[in-house]
Amino acid sequence: MSVLSLDLETIQNPEQRVFPEFSLERLLSTVFEPTEGCKVCILIDLEDMSLMKGYQFLQAEGHEVQKKAYEEFYLGLKDGGMANLGMTGGDIFAFPMTYGSNLDLRDECYDVDGNELSLDKDIYTNYDLILCISTFSATAPLTAKAKEFGFRGATMHGLNDVILNSGLAVDYNEVSADAEKMRRALTNADSIEIDFALEDGRVLTAWLGLDAQDAQKSHGLCKGKTPDIANLPAGEVYFVPVDARGQFPMKYEDGTLGVLEVVDRNIISSTLIEGDQATIDAHNDRLADDPMTGTLGELGFGTQVLPVSGADIQDEKVLGTCHLATGRDDHLGGDIVPDMFKVHENSTHDDILFAPHKTPNFNISQVRMNRGDEQEVLIEDFRASQYLLDALMVS
Repeated sequence: MSVLSLDLETIQNPEQRVFPEFSLERLLSTVFEPTEGCKVCILIDLEDMSLMKGYQFLQAEGHEVQKKAYEEFYLGLKDGGMANLGMTGGDIFAFPMTYGSNLDLRDECYDVDGNELSLDKDIYTNYDLILCISTFSATAPLTAKAKEFGFRGATMHGLNDVILNSGLAVDYNEVSADAEKMRRALTNADSIEIDFALEDGRVLTAWLGLDAQDAQKSHGLCKGKTPDIANLPAGEVYFVPVDARGQFPMKYEDGTLGVLEVVDRNIISSTLIEGDQATIDAHNDRLADDPMTGTLGELGFGTQVLPVSGADIQDEKVLGTCHLATGRDDHLGGDIVPDMFKVHENSTHDDILFAPHKTPNFNISQVRMNRGDEQEVLIEDFRASQYLLDALMVS
């Protein structure tokens, strides 16, 4: 069901939307058409690699993402899904947790017997479809490996029941069509301006220069034989900023709020609004030590009508939200690569999501697109503008 078939009340209140029951076969056949003759495997990440032997992670405390990967994908493939799709394989392997979004993976991985294998030599070269269901996103490194070794795949980090029953239960042909409608509505924008209204009455504005570039889309389809990685749930239109300036608020993991100062596409400092000054100091120390960690590498807009999942991978795809990201953007066609960072651990791609549930302490009062002599409002008060709704309602 695309946005076109939803009423305005449901669009503005995604929690009311009713989704079809999740079907692994429907998801894989839609995303990866054709699947016939493909050899498939599943990758998970673990902190303790010994827990892979004999599936010990299933009995260990925690490991919710890995257990969901086993129950819904591994068993789903073994219990007829793989045969019905004309696929072979169905093996599951574990790799060491990276502890950072989109950090390059180490080469080692392990099978269920506890044998150490090589991702390059034993996995990437032997499987046509690779499904990575992990704690931290592996989209960037797997996109590079897919191009090198010729496989297709999908990354689904942070998988939970809400995502499974909404963001992965949708028809990705329709998601792709909606993403393309919105991409056409935004493409070749010269710049985007975002106004953030704070509780203290201040309004911060971030300006992002886009240089009339073609907008790109994360739409969930990975059809044909072209090597590629789908990041699921999908449904966004994004740009790689060429310039940025101004200010925007940041809510840190511990709840601390800060104002980030941006000059020449780089976050140069953070100033405390409320919370722990030590959190702000730590961020400023990191920016001073490795300035690349503050470079803005993405501006994205959600295109789907989805409920809040508690995981940014889905919540940033919700229509009416937008997000920025710092760090590497080579997987998006950008120029920020891991070698540009001071140390490997810094070469992450970290999303900063602006959404009512995520950032209730401030409001996106307005997002404006400048294109040529025209200016269009895209978002007001976390709701898609009439301009975007009209674009999505085109049949």
